[in-house]
Amino acid sequence: MCRIIFHLALHFIVPGIVARYKFGEQWKRAWLIMVATMVVDLDHLLADPVFDPNRCSIGFHPLHSYAAIGLYAALAFLPGTRLVGIGLLIHMVLDGIDCICILW
Repeated sequence: MCRIIFHLALHFIVPGIVARYKFGEQWKRAWLIMVATMVVDLDHLLADPVFDPNRCSIGFHPLHSYAAIGLYAALAFLPGTRLVGIGLLIHMVLDGIDCICILW
């Protein structure tokens, strides 16, 4: 349970750190946009069970697929979608780290 709470907290903390140090005066706006990308987890509603603490999201859920991650990387390079892309990539990296922790 502690791992799950820590994982969820990181989805708010890491975008905050990135926003604070990379987006200067606009850090609050940047943080809100990056945190809003957590909506990507709606694809968990397609799974049965919806939540499985021992399931790796990467490669399992449609919006956590490798093709989707490639799209998120492309979004991170476009000025108009940069914050969304960065937020989604942060989310995928954190979920990927969680996948490694499941194996331990």
